[in-house]
Amino acid sequence: MRGFRDRDYLLTKDGLFFVVVGNIHPNDKIIAYLKYVPDETGSWGRGVEKFKRVLRHYTIPSLKETFSLLKEKYPQYLYKDKNLNIMMSFVPTDYIEKHFKPEERLREILENSAQDELESKVIKLVKLISKESNVPLNSFGITGSILINIHRVEFSDIDLIIYGKDNSYKVKETLLNLYRDSASNVRKFSKVEFKEWCVKVSSLYRLELDDARKICERKWNRGIFDGTLFSIHPVKVEEEISSSYDDFVFRPVGIVKVRATVVNAENSIFNPAIYEISQVKIVEGPKINGNIKEVVSYEGLYSDIAREGEKIEVRGKLENIINRTVGTSYYRILIGSPEANGSDYLRLLDS
Repeated sequence: MRGFRDRDYLLTKDGLFFVVVGNIHPNDKIIAYLKYVPDETGSWGRGVEKFKRVLRHYTIPSLKETFSLLKEKYPQYLYKDKNLNIMMSFVPTDYIEKHFKPEERLREILENSAQDELESKVIKLVKLISKESNVPLNSFGITGSILINIHRVEFSDIDLIIYGKDNSYKVKETLLNLYRDSASNVRKFSKVEFKEWCVKVSSLYRLELDDARKICERKWNRGIFDGTLFSIHPVKVEEEISSSYDDFVFRPVGIVKVRATVVNAENSIFNPAIYEISQVKIVEGPKINGNIKEVVSYEGLYSDIAREGEKIEVRGKLENIINRTVGTSYYRILIGSPEANGSDYLRLLDS
């Protein structure tokens, strides 16, 4: 059965738009962040109903700003979660007015013909990628403002979803080929655009410019199509999820900085991005008796950038993960925690 997937949107009975985070959720509420609120002076939406974007950037400091808004006006969406051991925004299932599914919205655009120039570009782009990758159209979706039909042709991006692990890697290979094809209308950023992007990433994520450049060079899922910025976001489907929300408890240990070697990066393409690591050396922070097995990032910037065999430096929240099902535990480092407040990162180290 189709559940709540990463980057679905939820409209609540209060008229708020939340974005779903990940595919694993409690039974009675959905992990999600607030993105749009009703506002008659807002720049999003058409016609009578207008919305204001309250998530300024996809960063933890911006996320925490939405927590402050929720605490003041909509406290029913903030919880101290007993399993995750963090304060996070959730949408209780009985507060959901409508569940927006990217694949359904894309099918609507494809079947009913485009309503504007941006939707026309969506059709052209997704058909091109589908044809070149041999991934069926029903494995794609559209998220962002187009999903909830409040997009603006003048400045909205195209944010595509690709469902399934195998499909995601086929699309990745296809995009890399399209970038190399000088006759393609899919292109990477120009030198000027790339430099501006690196400076922005460096500022938002508190990275040295050279570290930001190394990361941006590996971000295959952002480009330009017919003059419009687009992004591709791989999302797992239900049969690829092997655990449930109540299987694990996450115990915070402290903020650490480590250096390690990546041994498996196949699940780093998703949100959260998961890197299995070995040869871990703790540089700063609490010392532990036990192995740190993985780095997990909810910051999309760090998805699919480190490869097997490469050395990385990571700063983030050390957590002890207790598996309730089998009674074992291990450690991981989380990038994208409220506690780190944007000071966490993943750096690619020179070999």
